[in-house]
Amino acid sequence: MASSRLPDKPLADIAGLPMVVRVAQRAQRSGATRVVVAADDARIVSACQAHQIEVVLTRTDHPSGSDRLAEACDLLNLQDSEVVVNVQGDEPLIDPASIDAAAQLLQTRPDCSMSTLAHAIDTVADFANPNVVKVVLDARNTALYFSRAPIAWWRDGFANGGLTGGLTALPTPAPLRHVGLYGYRVGFLRQFPKLAQAPIEVTESLEQLRAMWHGHRIAVHIIDHSPGPGVDTPEDLSRVRVLLSADA
Repeated sequence: MASSRLPDKPLADIAGLPMVVRVAQRAQRSGATRVVVAADDARIVSACQAHQIEVVLTRTDHPSGSDRLAEACDLLNLQDSEVVVNVQGDEPLIDPASIDAAAQLLQTRPDCSMSTLAHAIDTVADFANPNVVKVVLDARNTALYFSRAPIAWWRDGFANGGLTGGLTALPTPAPLRHVGLYGYRVGFLRQFPKLAQAPIEVTESLEQLRAMWHGHRIAVHIIDHSPGPGVDTPEDLSRVRVLLSADA
């Protein structure tokens, strides 16, 4: 609710419904057995209840989304062996198939504590953009590293414009953009808030690096398309309103 770029963002009207309700309804189209909104504001709780969306009220002092998820798991009495998928509340165009992919991947990878998504980057602008998080994988599509920097960087990249703004081509194979949708094992979520912050997490401002720094593995499912736009600004909201009105 305290978004600096879009105050009261979760309740922004999109084609007649609050955004958080739109997100929950998209999630309900997935194969999830239960869809619950974890909120920290009574106004969000009221909006969800008015549209028959299950919701839990969590504390307001959580330092991260993972901490909030851990509390929600306790409030819902979930078992450590269960799998949950975290969908951000500002993704009203989330693809339900992506939610299923994250959950199914984690169920087939007992060696991993988390799962997430990625897709190929096809523009130099996205590759160079620090707000576009990149990921590199091993042979089993397990994350090796996440970064805001353009990775993987190829030897001839410095001769091709380097990092000075003159880059004109992408490496081969195509670099991967990380999509911020996560699957978790509930037992790991309960452990995560107790883990010390990692130096690389602080450097990159990427919370998932804490898990990796402490030895937890993250499985990555590669999708063949970019996700629908999220909502961070009034301009984003206008664009999503048009898209959802056309889809109604």
